[in-house]
Amino acid sequence: MADEFPADTELTHILVVEDLRRAGDFYQRVVGAELVREYGGTSAVLRLSGTWLLLVTGGGPTADKPDVTFSPPADPGRVSHAMTFRVDDCRAAYDTLGARGAEFLTPPVDHGPEIRCFFRDPDGHLLELSEAR
Repeated sequence: MADEFPADTELTHILVVEDLRRAGDFYQRVVGAELVREYGGTSAVLRLSGTWLLLVTGGGPTADKPDVTFSPPADPGRVSHAMTFRVDDCRAAYDTLGARGAEFLTPPVDHGPEIRCFFRDPDGHLLELSEAR
């Protein structure tokens, strides 16, 4: 299809964080991301589950986004973006990440065709573990 991105295109998720070191530590130590590079203490590129994750500190408009301000979630109870990790065994992943410091909203819940549970990063971004059966 002519409208598709080129085959070598990769998707990067951008998360705005309050404290770059705290967020970077969480994603590396708890979730298992690999630090690829940092930029001047305001952003870090991580490799995570076959994709790129860019952590950036907040900031005002720039020439290429003149009406946009980046800021961490103001209310973790209201979500406009979440990331799901598809895992083979939700309960085992829950135990592993919990032992590394992840704080889950609930233990895994069995919904029949899916077992899932949710946790947040230090800035309140919602993350999900999901096991499809």
